[in-house]
Amino acid sequence: MDLEMEWLVRTHNRLPADTPVAEREGLRAAERERALELRAQGVLRKLWRTPGSAGTVALYECRDATHLHEALSSLPMFPWLEVSVEPLADHPQEAQAAALAAARAEALDHPEGHDEQPV
Repeated sequence: MDLEMEWLVRTHNRLPADTPVAEREGLRAAERERALELRAQGVLRKLWRTPGSAGTVALYECRDATHLHEALSSLPMFPWLEVSVEPLADHPQEAQAAALAAARAEALDHPEGHDEQPV
């Protein structure tokens, strides 16, 4: 089983302003399609826009840096993207946060004083 690693990826689109509208729209459509494929593969986990800019912040999950590069370079806009990558490591507090979230969910499923016997 391959171990996956999380990566925070910031991009800024540098597509020239004078790119013809039809080409720009075609690239955007192809970019959306490819992003959906990466999501379906579990590679692109989350995507945010950067307000007020042509930038995004994304969470990718890949085997290694080569796998991440392959995913990023498969994007139709890649030739015009300024890319910054940060590998992420789990923080010890995350295990505690997950345990707390599970305890909260359990408490919501089984509130105190609630008789679960069928009526």
